[in-house]
Amino acid sequence: MTTKLAVFASGTGTNFVAIADAITANQLDAEIKVLVVDKINAPVVTRAKERNIPIFHLKYKDYDTKELAEASLVTELNKYQIELIALAGFMRIITPTLLAAYPNKIINIHPSLLPAFPGRHGIDDAFTAKVPQTGVTIHYVDSGIDSGSVIAQQVVPIEQTDTLVSLEAKIHAVEHVLYPTTLAQLINHN
Repeated sequence: MTTKLAVFASGTGTNFVAIADAITANQLDAEIKVLVVDKINAPVVTRAKERNIPIFHLKYKDYDTKELAEASLVTELNKYQIELIALAGFMRIITPTLLAAYPNKIINIHPSLLPAFPGRHGIDDAFTAKVPQTGVTIHYVDSGIDSGSVIAQQVVPIEQTDTLVSLEAKIHAVEHVLYPTTLAQLINHN
């Protein structure tokens, strides 16, 4: 049975596209029922429109608290009967309101080998630290920052010739394969 998926994003949407393309190629038995964004002018919105995927703009500033915003979001997700949430560059901390509504059903991708280099600047932090390798982590979302249980990881070596730009490109190339593959494995095991 096809899993009803919501993708949350704040930026360019390259992981959103990777997931959508995996679905189109029948590599992922899911349907993106809605894209949730916190920035209506994010490039990912155009990518969703090109695929006729509904968009829900969660305007946090319209609510007194993040919890109230997420309560509204849960109502919206229920309309689509969402079964799994994939965060794809969604730059917000998820509160217990959404976590309680979707226990162990919210997945995130992070551009480092967690627990190393959590937070917004995982690629920059690894590059600056001059570590020999970094990578990509797929993990469950909990109430912390990139602290949920790891589902999958893949190492990306940092070569002496790498620049921040080349490292970012290597990380993104791994993300675009690892995320859809991991989501497919999770869906197949449910």
